[in-house]
Amino acid sequence: MSIKQILGRIRKADLDYNLMQEGDRIAVGVSGGKDSMLLLYCLALYRNIAKRHLDKNIEIVGIHIKMGFPNMDFEKVFDFCRKQNIEFYEFDSKIYDILKIQANEDGTLKCSICSKLKKGAVINEAIKLNCNKTAFAHHADDAIETLFLNAIYGGRLATFAPAMFLTNSKMNFIRPFVYTFEQDIKNAYNEVDIPIVKSTCPMDGHTKRQDIKELLQSIYKTYPSSKENFLLMLHNQKKLDLWVKQEDLPQNEH
Repeated sequence: MSIKQILGRIRKADLDYNLMQEGDRIAVGVSGGKDSMLLLYCLALYRNIAKRHLDKNIEIVGIHIKMGFPNMDFEKVFDFCRKQNIEFYEFDSKIYDILKIQANEDGTLKCSICSKLKKGAVINEAIKLNCNKTAFAHHADDAIETLFLNAIYGGRLATFAPAMFLTNSKMNFIRPFVYTFEQDIKNAYNEVDIPIVKSTCPMDGHTKRQDIKELLQSIYKTYPSSKENFLLMLHNQKKLDLWVKQEDLPQNEH
């Protein structure tokens, strides 16, 4: 998939879920990996599409939170953003120190806590930079994996939303890559010379999510059509058909 096609997927997500409006100043959470770097680049390109074809003027701001992991140099990212006329900021944090204090008994870090702390830190800095929305690079594979994680470990059919309003911070949170698969990102990434900063997190590649990712890859190999169908089922409301207990029925349907 090309950059042009990725932009088409972003536009579809924007129109389907009303992700971006006139006057938005959107902070993009940037970890340094290919997903977040490509989202930052594509949204910078999408500014022009939104202005020309959708009559929307939007601003894009990149935000990186320094987690405290060693040997992560963002100088090339700063250079890239200057060349692309993208605002980019980097902020210190004590997230790694907190994670080490709250680690599991075996010393492994708690990814769920890390995710919440990182999201909160990006939003806090976004507010200071006068942004009214925050965008993360969660993609279609992430959404499907989240569905399976919730089903297997939580007994519920649920995934994250393309757009949501966070009441505590009064921040709108969006995910423009919800129609874009990880392989699409990899293919498009090869088109452009975007720098990446490899994560030095000790938990990288050793999570329950990684196990689910490998399970799904096995399913896709055996049943190739399942990948697009799994994405379809996340928004196929007309075909939603689950059990409803008598006590959960509306009063007039008893």
